[in-house]
Amino acid sequence: MELLSTSEIAGKWNVSRRRVTTLCIEGRIEGAVHKGNMWLVPEDAKKPTNPRKSTCKGGK
Repeated sequence: MELLSTSEIAGKWNVSRRRVTTLCIEGRIEGAVHKGNMWLVPEDAKKPTNPRKSTCKGGK
């Protein structure tokens, strides 16, 4: 299992590095580890869903 930096994961998921770091801090990325002052994420980790986005497709 290869571990990637938050910058590498951010590029892969098309989100900011800060967003990946926040997801790691919140424990929402399975397998993420804090090493020194950086987070390392497994390359096969799944991008967590955004709870703010509705799955309903009808307006309300």
